[in-house]
Amino acid sequence: MTTDPHPGAVLVGLDDTLHAWLAADWAAREAELRGAVLRIVHAVPVVPAEAATEGRGETGARVLDAAAGVLDDARARTAAAHPGLPTDAVLGHGPPAEVILDASRDAGLIVVGTRGRGGFTGLLLGSVSLKTAAHADRPVVVVRGHTERAAHGDVVVGVRDERDEDAVRFGLAEAALRRTAVRLVHAWAPLTRAGMMVPQVSQFDAEQRLHRRLLEHAARPAAEYPQVHTETVLAVGTAAGALVEASEGAALIVVPRHPPAERLGMRLGGVVHAVLHHASCPVAIVPA
Repeated sequence: MTTDPHPGAVLVGLDDTLHAWLAADWAAREAELRGAVLRIVHAVPVVPAEAATEGRGETGARVLDAAAGVLDDARARTAAAHPGLPTDAVLGHGPPAEVILDASRDAGLIVVGTRGRGGFTGLLLGSVSLKTAAHADRPVVVVRGHTERAAHGDVVVGVRDERDEDAVRFGLAEAALRRTAVRLVHAWAPLTRAGMMVPQVSQFDAEQRLHRRLLEHAARPAAEYPQVHTETVLAVGTAAGALVEASEGAALIVVPRHPPAERLGMRLGGVVHAVLHHASCPVAIVPA
């Protein structure tokens, strides 16, 4: 018997914007599937101690009242749309990404929104969503694209190498919850294309066999989920392009987050950034 792959609450970071409410609704459906508590987290800035002496105490009180109202509204909306779903609310003080990460210590999943359904409009590396995804020690789902496909599409998992079994296992568990299929996608660019010479068929075939074995190795967790139909896809081209294309019609795309190759490298990596910016469905980032 497989142990419970979904321990802990589903945590969603919320502000009073449309993209955050979309994320909250996705998180509520996920919590229902998991039989988990939905934890709604909202952050307000830290008010400096000297603010009260400068006549800004009333402003701070109004900010706190407004924040409490956001949480009350969120719980009311959730109760109306998802009756019976247990929820709790956390009001944190500080930068939103830090508040979310601090509140996620016993969570099984973190959910955040984007700046719009059509893409990351104005979303830069310093954004709450990207900071959370880059630093969390557990899976993070960035809700974007066509969230209404969640009940119908399959789960796509990007596979880079043998370290990605956790991402594969996460994708299989999500597919089992949704009673849908999984596509494991690994992309490769033949080394023979780098030069001017016409590639030899034998060399191309040897490279292809190596990548096929890598994909089959990463797919081993599928044996733990015999109820989930699993398909392996070996794509020729860039990983980002293959995954963005595969996201069309998918309910969820799962990508592993590898440590940066260099100390000053991007924490999320170029492929993850590209998928976050261009995928057509919610994206789960799983630390490798």
